[in-house]
Parts: sequence; C-alpha cells; structure tokens
Amino acid sequence: MALEDILPQVEARMRKAIDALKHELASVRTGRAAPSLVEELEVDAYGAATPLVSLAAISAPEPRQIVIQPWDRNLIKAIEKAILASDLGLTPGNDGAVIRLNIPALNEERRRELVKQLHKKVEEGRVEIRTLRRHAHDELKSKEKSSGVTTDEVKRVEAQLQKVTDRYILTADEIGQAKEKEILSV
Repeated sequence: MALEDILPQVEARMRKAIDALKHELASVRTGRAAPSLVEELEVDAYGAATPLVSLAAISAPEPRQIVIQPWDRNLIKAIEKAILASDLGLTPGNDGAVIRLNIPALNEERRRELVKQLHKKVEEGRVEIRTLRRHAHDELKSKEKSSGVTTDEVKRVEAQLQKVTDRYILTADEIGQAKEKEILSV
C-alpha cells in the first residue's frame, strides 16, 4: 500500500467516527420527543437483549410524547422495565396496547447534567479520531522503515494527516456545540 492510500482510508474511518458520534448524540435528550431516544434501548425479550427498535413501532406524535407500540403485547412489561432501568429518567405509562412516554420540560439542573454527558460523548469522539491518526502515523513510520520511503515524503503525508485530523475534530466540536445549544434552549 502506497503512502497516498493511507490518507483516504483514515479519512473514511474518521467519517465513520463522526457518523457514530452523530448517532450517539441523537440519543441525548433535549426536551423534545424523538424516537431515537429509545430506539437502542436493550430489552430482555425472548431470552436475549434486543434493541427496542426491532420489537416495536416507535413514533413521536406530539412534541413531548413518544409512543411505543410493541408488535407482541406480551413484551410491554419487559419494555417498561428497560425504560425504567435506563438513564433517561422517564416513566412509562401503558394502556395494554401501547406505551406512552411523556417527555417533561427539562429543568436547569437536568440540562447541565445532559450537557456534561454530551461533552463526555464528544470527547470520546475526539479521542477516537486521534486514535485513528495515531494508527495512521504508526503505519507511516513502519512504511518508512520497511519500504524505503523517504523521510520527506512521510513528513508531507503526516502534515496532510494532521490537517485531516484537525478538520474532523472541528466537525465533532461543531456537532457537540449544536447539540448543546439544542439542549440549553428552553
């Protein structure tokens, strides 16, 4: 693999890291109902931990309510249990056919907690991007030793690698700032 092939590969991995960060941040509560809040909840169904999205239809018919309609009504208790065990701080209510989650308005203290969670997740995204950079850097060094690539070529690719890394870290920060603004808006 040539030195020029390393950058596109790393950039593709960094793009995936950003996508993963976006997906992760979608599950952070903002005071508005969004099905993504509960889609990935693990429910103990049929003897296995299963994501809620594969057990029920999830919708947000109102700005402050999520409706979960299980395909198997016998799972209602298990779904309620998973919601209560999660760190969402929501109490489910059911009528025997559907589960309703009313999303209360966030108080200032809860907003601050969510912002702390958000910062932690954004930092994890940044760490992932820097880890990808380190792996690429290690690969460059091994190429320099094994295939006789000149130090100047390696330095040039390292500079490009750093620019790509900086760009993706900035993107992660921007995504985090947008989500923080969304959380803090009343």
